[in-house]
Amino acid sequence: MNIESIGTWAGEVYKALEAADTHTLGLKAIKKATKLKKDELMAAFGWLAREGKLLITTEDEETVATLVD
Repeated sequence: MNIESIGTWAGEVYKALEAADTHTLGLKAIKKATKLKKDELMAAFGWLAREGKLLITTEDEETVATLVD
């Protein structure tokens, strides 16, 4: 795992969320859309959250990510 890989994974997550109607997806839906492993997904979440582009919440016991403008 290196910074270039994490940036690439963050881009994949961003594109998946951007394509969603509400810019919101659950963890399972993001994993399915991006084909990323859980540790890759968490690194991408950290990247996007650090940039202020991602809000992570829990809805009905599921982790949900939303793009922030």
